Amino acid sequence: MESKTLLQELVKEGLIQEEVSKRLQAEAVVLNKNPEDILYDRHGADESKVAKVKSKLLGIPFKAVESDSITPDLAKLISEGTIRNYKVVPIQKSDNLLVVGMVHPDDAKAQEALKFIAKQQKLNLGVYLITPSDWQMILRKYSPYDNEVASAVQALNLGGRSSLPSQNIVRLEEEITASEEAPIIKLVASTLKEAVFQKASDIHIEPMRTSLRIRFRLDGDLHVVSTLPIELHQPVVSRVKVLSNLKLDETRVPQDGRFRTILGGKDIDYRVATFPTAVGEKVAIRVLDPSVGLKGLEGLGFLDRNLRIIKEGIDKPYGMILITGPTGSGKTTTLYSIMQILNKEDVNIVSLEDPVEYFIEGLNQSQVRPEINYDFASGLRQILRQDPDVILVGEIRDEETAGLAVHAALTGHIVLSTLHTNNSLGVIPRLVDMKVDSFLLPSALNLMLAQRLVSQLCDKCRKPEKAPQSLEDVIKGALSKLPPEVTNILKSKIANVDGPYEIYHAPGCSVCNGKGIIGRVALFEVFTMTKELAEVISSGPTEKKLNEEAKRQGMVTMRDDGIIKALLGTVSLEEVLKETSEAY
Repeated sequence: MESKTLLQELVKEGLIQEEVSKRLQAEAVVLNKNPEDILYDRHGADESKVAKVKSKLLGIPFKAVESDSITPDLAKLISEGTIRNYKVVPIQKSDNLLVVGMVHPDDAKAQEALKFIAKQQKLNLGVYLITPSDWQMILRKYSPYDNEVASAVQALNLGGRSSLPSQNIVRLEEEITASEEAPIIKLVASTLKEAVFQKASDIHIEPMRTSLRIRFRLDGDLHVVSTLPIELHQPVVSRVKVLSNLKLDETRVPQDGRFRTILGGKDIDYRVATFPTAVGEKVAIRVLDPSVGLKGLEGLGFLDRNLRIIKEGIDKPYGMILITGPTGSGKTTTLYSIMQILNKEDVNIVSLEDPVEYFIEGLNQSQVRPEINYDFASGLRQILRQDPDVILVGEIRDEETAGLAVHAALTGHIVLSTLHTNNSLGVIPRLVDMKVDSFLLPSALNLMLAQRLVSQLCDKCRKPEKAPQSLEDVIKGALSKLPPEVTNILKSKIANVDGPYEIYHAPGCSVCNGKGIIGRVALFEVFTMTKELAEVISSGPTEKKLNEEAKRQGMVTMRDDGIIKALLGTVSLEEVLKETSEAY
């Protein structure tokens, strides 16, 4: 099957746009890659939906694979090298039949390799189509992190050395030889890979008094994944410094760097920051995985109404789209999702970021450097000389940047940026507070969007239960204020819109590693510029007037958005109430 045929079917199904299909085909020629792989790498469409379309085209059934179903005996049937090279996995063996999963079942070389393995073991062969994510999940079974760490530590033969960090770090650094470097290289590489496999957002390498602690930030919380002998601190930190091109002999001041690598066909970016502590250098590494951080708008969790409003705002020829929320609330992910929609061959997109988190083909991305007076304000002046159509400013932090961004929006540009306010209604008072003339805002602003991240419940183990009376009242009060458009959609998704209500909890299972959650999802509210809002701004935008306009628009607040998602079983209602404020 030609990749072109698959892309055409994806366009027909509405999973990608015609323009995206053409761009993928053109890039595939330049990069000498399969366009399907580029689509997966950039998270341009839902993997399972793409696989189902491909399944129909090839006439090969699609199967979602669970990690628990792959036993050690089953894993031995196909070598790790074959699994990596041909993107195949063993799924099941019964009597004389070996069932395998293939990411590319139409790959002739992969077919030949599997036929050879089946013939060697005197087995018949059955094939399912699987997603790249499932393939990567099974691949982890072949390289368990704990085993790799234990092997590396054992190879270093650390027995008998003192555990006093202040004396032995220097000695270890002086004694390192080529033979000793290999286990350290493997240890650091395994840690970096494991962070990607577990979808960690950050890695913390922290010296303690007698040990070296490695923690991953998973779903917003830090978890210890390994505790190593303190003697490994210096060589591990040195290896990370080598990768990120930092000064090995500078341990007194913080340093920043980054490096990139390819894992499982994905271009992974690691951003490194060192920090001197009393017992040695701490290293924090931000893991930037495009398959996690780059998502389409549909994959972010917008309600149908909010998604429609945002798409209408993006289609406008100029104006500002401002996203607000605390640090770590997913603002950058939403910005990149919008940029991917705007990213077309006839559009010049220029960004100013601090730092550039994900590199997107077709965008002109620039990183500000305040230490040489290249900040958002000075960079924004230069951007306006680059003939831009769309401008991304990582954050509006000061009066000068705010004024320049508003000016850019008023002179025919689409401007995307972030602000720090508690909610979407706070954007207008914040801009006025930053000395932007209020009479400019109605013409400059298009959309004001606020968001928060909450834990997403595991689909496998979540269970419904009757909501207690106190929560029943909260739900009823929120639903009574929703616009008819949202209520009508809810009636088709929730059995009892008028109560009694069910909420969900997840006790934990093997799929979610006993946590009960599988990542995080955003809660949104979208406030849009209207003639009525323009009049409110002209007469003085008080909190009361803004609240009244939000209600007139039928705005779904973050709390209401969370309550709807709790009724759908996506999130815990208790966490929604904890993370959001009362509806306006």
